[in-house]
Amino acid sequence: MTDRIAVIGAGQMGNGIAHVFAQGGFPVAMIDVREAALEKGRATIASNLDRQVKKGTIDAAVKEATLGRITTSTALDACAGAALVIEAATENVELKYRIFGDLDRLAAPGAILATNTSSIAITEIGARTKRPELVIGMHFMNPVPVMQLVEVIRGIATSDATTARTLELSRAVGKTPVEVNDSPGFVANRILMPMINEAIYTVMEGVATPEAVDTVMKLGMNHPMGPLALADFIGLDTCLAILEVMHAGLGDPKYRPCPLLRKYVAAGWLGKKSGRGFHTYAAVKG
Repeated sequence: MTDRIAVIGAGQMGNGIAHVFAQGGFPVAMIDVREAALEKGRATIASNLDRQVKKGTIDAAVKEATLGRITTSTALDACAGAALVIEAATENVELKYRIFGDLDRLAAPGAILATNTSSIAITEIGARTKRPELVIGMHFMNPVPVMQLVEVIRGIATSDATTARTLELSRAVGKTPVEVNDSPGFVANRILMPMINEAIYTVMEGVATPEAVDTVMKLGMNHPMGPLALADFIGLDTCLAILEVMHAGLGDPKYRPCPLLRKYVAAGWLGKKSGRGFHTYAAVKG
């Protein structure tokens, strides 16, 4: 019998994770507190599958089978029968601690509890449960159906068996997992966020426009997307949250978030999702 997967959160990351596991043949319960978020998440999955059909990477039968494996629920106890639960809620420390406390009560005793956090300590999340050996990080990259990498992050108490099974499940859905140890920002954001932050400083200090900064990095360093366009895509609020975790956790002033980043977030200029960040975007429908 194929392992059942539960995904907590139907937003940008959650629906992507649900998509890849369902397409990989796993029954998936996608859980969110808001019914509207579940409907939007399911519509996004259908739209992304349509894109795959048009490209010829899958056929219509695979699309229908994938959607047929996804159930939705607004109740967290829908995770009860899952072998793997992946939390993909907002990047908020207290929210994640609360969810993991609840999951510890509701999930099956041997279930692996994974978090898609991009920066928060796995060890501290695991400590909110009575099963820290079964708590692990699965940091998928955005957009999940396209990007190959999964950072698999061990907390101090994460067992070898939990790590091995998580690596196996990552490969089963066509991803390339890379095992890393628990440290603020892990590897991806430890390297990426200071680059984004420095790009914002160059704009704040009048060194160059956002367009110029992105062009230099695309044409000079062969990056597929400039750092400011990437920050807009990630969400400037998310970038700020990750930098704050790294600054607090590592204590080094080089991780201090740029004041201009704070200003944009305070103004509600969050990037692509709000229609404006370092670049402007078409109006986003709610």
